[in-house]
Amino acid sequence: MPTPQPASDLPNTDAELMPEPPGCAALFTGFLGLGLIGFGGVLPMARHMIVEEKRWLTPDAFTEILGLCQFLPGGNIINLSVAIGLEFRGVAGAFSALMGLILGPTAVVVGLGVIYDRYSDDPHVQGLFAGLAAAAAGLLVATSLKMLNPLWRRPVSLAVVALCVLAIAILRLPLLPSMAVLAPLSVFAVRWSGR
Repeated sequence: MPTPQPASDLPNTDAELMPEPPGCAALFTGFLGLGLIGFGGVLPMARHMIVEEKRWLTPDAFTEILGLCQFLPGGNIINLSVAIGLEFRGVAGAFSALMGLILGPTAVVVGLGVIYDRYSDDPHVQGLFAGLAAAAAGLLVATSLKMLNPLWRRPVSLAVVALCVLAIAILRLPLLPSMAVLAPLSVFAVRWSGR
């Protein structure tokens, strides 16, 4: 799998791209903002910030790097912050992005945990959390659809997506064995098709 390129290294086809890669401070503040507003569904906001707002990566590069991050152990957004930080500023960038992502939310979650512990039996609080879960599911579906856009030109990749949905969502096969079969299949199929 080729290393995803920063948007600044790729041809400009959609709009003006960021002229230079982000520094450690930009990585920290960008991921800090994501961490503070992305309760339960940060990937849609991450894609918006990284691809559409900051233009750090192209849609194709974001899809490729997120695919790799989803295959690795750990949280997808944590892996994504580290991978993007490494891509632009090495270890210092990875540390900056990761700290930005987890610092603010850690404080917020501890505070909310204390409040929830006290008011968890309140029906209003229970309704609030049910609504937040539904919103997070909707955000995940929206991001999935946006991530499919670059794949419409790649029928082999779409076939792998369909197999993944079949294996994990419909047949409810375990994730790790499914990925152990689908990842090499995907690499072989993409290489065989010449893309």
